[in-house]
Amino acid sequence: MALIAVTKESRAGETRVAATPETVKKLIAAGFAVTVEAGAGLAASYQDADYEAAGASLAKTAKAAVEKADILFKVRAPADAEIAALKSGAIVVAMLNPYQEKAALEALAAKGASAFAMEFVPRITRAQVMDVLSSQANLAGYRAVIEAAEAFGKAMPMMMTAAGTVAAAKVFIMGVGVAGLQAIATARRLGAVVTATDVRPATKEQVESLGAKFLAVEDEEFKNAQTAGGYAKEMSAEYQAKQAALVSSHIAKQDIVITTALIPGRPAPKLVSAEQVASMRPGSILVDLAIEQGGNVVGAKLGEVVVTANGAKILGVPNLPGRIAVDASALYARNLFAFAGLFLNKEGAFAPDFEDEILKAALVTQGGAIVHPSLKA
Repeated sequence: MALIAVTKESRAGETRVAATPETVKKLIAAGFAVTVEAGAGLAASYQDADYEAAGASLAKTAKAAVEKADILFKVRAPADAEIAALKSGAIVVAMLNPYQEKAALEALAAKGASAFAMEFVPRITRAQVMDVLSSQANLAGYRAVIEAAEAFGKAMPMMMTAAGTVAAAKVFIMGVGVAGLQAIATARRLGAVVTATDVRPATKEQVESLGAKFLAVEDEEFKNAQTAGGYAKEMSAEYQAKQAALVSSHIAKQDIVITTALIPGRPAPKLVSAEQVASMRPGSILVDLAIEQGGNVVGAKLGEVVVTANGAKILGVPNLPGRIAVDASALYARNLFAFAGLFLNKEGAFAPDFEDEILKAALVTQGGAIVHPSLKA
């Protein structure tokens, strides 16, 4: 029986946990044994007693949880001490941030671990239930609007009172992936007037179906600006200049701008220039969801609220899903439970098939080396 270990996240500000009592119960029913480090779920309001009631054993330390484990579930990359405690050949499953955290991959490879980056799970029908990027981005888009509403000094919906009318807030969403779509839906539910833009043509219909208005330069480059995997391509400098010209006047009229554009393996594209930020009214808000990959907004700073000379605020809030830790953990844990099923054969025995298309796509280290094609030097 394969043993799965779940440990407390060591990274500052990380409140999520990689398994919940619900998924522990399901993992055990599937044929795994589970050990949880004491206190692993407390930041997400999951109690040790609930893990025990679900069938997990508790370990007093991360080392005690990890050293006998066949599989380690994490939210982020394991800490050095956890990697050191792994037995050779152990499996690690986490959001490893593989393009930016090469040192962790090198340490996992040196330990002989088979590490899977959940970010690399392919976007195919069979893997939808394992798609951590979507599950976490969905919550990030929601939370971005809540953060903006909290920082905004006005109401979001239009309100008519005897003393006069309060105008609805104008919200502009830049980048309409999973996070952007949820941001649109949330801002609309709060009563804002919402517009959105994206370089991918397919998003126009999605934006309009949510009751928002779509804004983009719709030329030939725009019509071919989406990869087969559904990601945005980086646009040419010429297109970016045309798009900037279109949106500049629009941004100047907005109360809230939320940027969500990410390109796998590349720094986040700059969508909002210093001049565009300067054109915004005092009290307006910009929320940069891409801040952990360098940010979409010029002047944004990781973990800071920047108040500009014109009185706008740029929110560089990291790890927005971690601010909804209960739900973010629940969704992420279900993603990992589904992924763990790939380690079992048809008879339910622990026998990972590393040629399975999903496992193969997500595998980043094995046999003492970094093996993912996009990560090789």
